[in-house]
Amino acid sequence: MNDDDPPLIHGYSRAEALNDGVLRDVTLTAREAGFRLPVAVTARVWGDYVAVPPLLGGTQDEAGRLWDICWMASVAVRSVPRHGPATDSITFQLYVQMAPQLRDLVTLRCCLGPGDNAEPVITIMTPDED
Repeated sequence: MNDDDPPLIHGYSRAEALNDGVLRDVTLTAREAGFRLPVAVTARVWGDYVAVPPLLGGTQDEAGRLWDICWMASVAVRSVPRHGPATDSITFQLYVQMAPQLRDLVTLRCCLGPGDNAEPVITIMTPDED
């Protein structure tokens, strides 16, 4: 921070977001899907796509729905050309069962960014989230 930067009024750390439930740590499942970095999903992704809708109770579970998201994110990350332009965010799509006869094609975003100590971390969110 230099003298020309405005003063920081408020900061919100990733640890605080995880503690508050704004983010949910899914690193264990993400590792099984091939990620090597810590991974979190936003509360919105969890509520809209991981949590099982009431009409699907007994036919699906959160672990399976989370696996689908982590797997498709890992496939998308691996498909980025290694020698192309650098990017810190990619979008990917998957079908999510929302009701017994209804599947939605969902677009999510996988973002690489700095954690609280500038370490690389990944966050999976909806395209309109920051």
